Amino acid sequence: MNASLLAVLNNAERLQVGQTERAELAALDEDAAIELETRIRRTRNKYVSQYRRTASARVADEGGRGKAAPENKRAAIKAEVFEEALARVSRRVAALARQAAANLRAERLAAARAARQGHGPGAAPATPAVIPEGPMLTGEPTGDLALRSPRTEKQRASTLAAGARRQAKRDSR
Repeated sequence: MNASLLAVLNNAERLQVGQTERAELAALDEDAAIELETRIRRTRNKYVSQYRRTASARVADEGGRGKAAPENKRAAIKAEVFEEALARVSRRVAALARQAAANLRAERLAAARAARQGHGPGAAPATPAVIPEGPMLTGEPTGDLALRSPRTEKQRASTLAAGARRQAKRDSR
């Protein structure tokens, strides 16, 4: 990071930005990286809002935004430093999230393969299933009731209304 930008920061802020260097980020796990990202974002938001508030307050005195901006350069520089730090941490969090997602996907696929081969969690029993005789009692509606749902009711009403409109058109001739 640019030394002139770091010179504006106090010691605590310099330490916080130092935690976003590549070697420091490599040592973090996903939860720690997310927590660091939250802290950096909070600090960045603090300086961005501080910059905006003081600049907007000076506009009336100075006569324009362009004239008011140079007086508030320190807060703008701090906001820029923390924006860069946030970008580094966010990239690291995204990489860790992609890695975790790939690991979870691999675990799910391995579990599915093991279950398919019959020796994993959720595997089917070794004995063949007994097929009950007679109709299945599932508790689901049968006959016409099985065909009724909000979607089919709306479709049925739409069809009836279209027919009624056609008939009304014919009758008015």
